[in-house]
Amino acid sequence: MASVGDWEFPRSFQPKAENYAYDLERALDAVVSLHAIVPSDAFTAEILGTERAGNGVFIRDGVVLTIGYLITEAETVWLTLNNGKSVQGTVLAYDQETGFGLVQALGRVGVDPLPIGSSADAKVGDPVVIGGAGGRRHSLVARVVARQEYAGYWEYLLDEAFFTAPAHPNWGGTAMIGPAGELLGIGSLQLQQASERKGAAEHLNMMVPIDLIKPILDSLLTTGRSPHPPRPWLGLYASEVENHIVIVGMSQKGPAAKADLRTGDVVVAVGGAEVDNLGDLFRRIWATGDAGVDVPMTISREGRVFDVHVASTDRNRLLKGPTLQ
Repeated sequence: MASVGDWEFPRSFQPKAENYAYDLERALDAVVSLHAIVPSDAFTAEILGTERAGNGVFIRDGVVLTIGYLITEAETVWLTLNNGKSVQGTVLAYDQETGFGLVQALGRVGVDPLPIGSSADAKVGDPVVIGGAGGRRHSLVARVVARQEYAGYWEYLLDEAFFTAPAHPNWGGTAMIGPAGELLGIGSLQLQQASERKGAAEHLNMMVPIDLIKPILDSLLTTGRSPHPPRPWLGLYASEVENHIVIVGMSQKGPAAKADLRTGDVVVAVGGAEVDNLGDLFRRIWATGDAGVDVPMTISREGRVFDVHVASTDRNRLLKGPTLQ
C-alpha cells in the first residue's frame, strides 16, 4: 500500500476546480492522511502489519470514515490535514460486514465534513473524483467502470461494489466523490482485470458503497458495533481454482484450523448444499445462523470426501477492541 509522499499525479489526471459545480478544494480538504500503530501481539499484526497508512474522510464534526483494515486493533492513530496539521485520533468502530472503520479526532480540526450522498444513484460510466490526502495533487479524475458483487478470500462479501478506473495508487480510505461534491464510496482495494479496450490488464480500485454505512452509523458511533448479530466466522481463506472452492490458507487461531481443515481442501458443500463460487460459500456459511453456530461442511481431500462440523466464532472476540473516549 502506497503512502502519501512527495509524488503527485500528472496535471492531466488531477481534477480541476473549474470543471465542478461544487467547491473542489473544500471537498478535498475533508480527505486526510491516516497513520495507525498496532501492537505486535495483535491478531491482525502478522497479516496487515503494525504500521498502516492510508486516507480517511471527515463525515461529521471530528469523525473520520475510513476502510477498517487500516485501523483494526490500532492503539494509536494520527490524522494529518491538508494544511499540515496533525491531530491524534481514537478508533471508534470497525464493522466486519461492510469493512468500514470510524475514527474520532481528539482535537479541533476546523474541516467541513463531506456530505454523505446516495451511492445507489451512481451509474456505470459516471465521472467521479477519487480524493486522496494532499488535495488536488493527490486526487484523480476517474469513472465508474463496474458495479458488481465482490467476494474477498478472507470471508468478506459485498453484494454490489463499485469499481473505478484509472486506479489510485494510495487507495485505502480514499473518497469517491460524486457530481455534487458528495461522498459515494470509500476506497478498499486495487485489483487487476483483463481489458479488451486496452488489450492488457487494467488496474481498478474497489470502492465500498456509502449507502452501507447509513443503517449502522448511529450504532457504530454509540456502541462501537453494528446492530446486526455477528456472522459466523471460520478463519479460512478460500479461492476459486478451476471451478472448485479451495482452501488456500487459514488463521492459526481460527475455527477451521481447530476442526483440522487443511490448505488444499476443496469445499464441496455447506449444510448439504453445493457451493459454486466464493459468494455462494460465504452466503451458505452465514445462513447457518449467528456466530457460534456449528457449520456443517462437506470436504474433498486427496480423493476422499467427508463431512465435518466447524464451530464458528465471532471474529471480533479475537481482536483488540476500540476504546471509546
